Amino acid sequence: MENEVIIPEAVATLKYARISSRKVKIVADLIRGKNVDEALATVKFTPKAASEIIEKLLKSAIANAENNHNMAHEKLYVAEIYANQGPTLKRIRPAAKGSAVRIRKRTSHITIKLKERE
Repeated sequence: MENEVIIPEAVATLKYARISSRKVKIVADLIRGKNVDEALATVKFTPKAASEIIEKLLKSAIANAENNHNMAHEKLYVAEIYANQGPTLKRIRPAAKGSAVRIRKRTSHITIKLKERE
C-alpha cells in the first residue's frame, strides 16, 4: 500500500431545488475553480434566478469547511460544482378545444465541493 495523501474537502448539497438544472449550470460555470471570496462576489452580482440559491449553498459549504474540517478560509476554492436533474413535477393546464397541456416544473440537485489551495 502506497502513501496516499487524503485531501480534505467540504461538501454542501441542496436537493429538490425548484429551478431547472439548466439555469443553475449557467451560474455554476461562472464560479468553478475560483477562490471562495471571489466566487461569492461573482454570485452576488449575477442577475440570475439561480445565483441567490447558489450563494446560500456556497456560504453553507464555507461554514462546513471551517467548522467541520478546520480548513482556512483564505485557502478555500470551489473545486467542484454541479447541478443534476431532480424529479419533475407534472401539472396540467387546460388548453384550446377541450385539450390539456402538460406543464413540467423541473427540480435540480446542486452540489458544491470546496478544497484548500497549497
